[in-house]
Amino acid sequence: MTEDRLLLCGLRVMALCGALPEERDRAQPFELNVDLGVDLAPAGLSDDLDDTVDYGAVCAAVAAAAEGEQYTLMEAMAHRVVEVCLAADPRVQQVTVEVRKLRPPVPQHLSTSGVRITRHRQ
Repeated sequence: MTEDRLLLCGLRVMALCGALPEERDRAQPFELNVDLGVDLAPAGLSDDLDDTVDYGAVCAAVAAAAEGEQYTLMEAMAHRVVEVCLAADPRVQQVTVEVRKLRPPVPQHLSTSGVRITRHRQ
């Protein structure tokens, strides 16, 4: 497995995700970070987009999965995003996804809440 990484940081989406009734009715802001384990050597040598993963297409697919579905848990959203990333390109061998809720519904002062999961291609 490669140690090379394609990093997509700070993707902002409005999504329906939460256990509270108001979170299920009104989209709220989330930030996603996606770390793709991909062998970047071919693209580094060729300087050709065909030799790497198109991160624009991955961003579009991730945003569509986050915004187009409804989740109770951030864990479920993160899992779905991993599935989308692995399906986007067979060269993706590992995916780490971080989902952060930017306005967590707690009475304490909490900047964000979130989850991070890592999955490998089987």
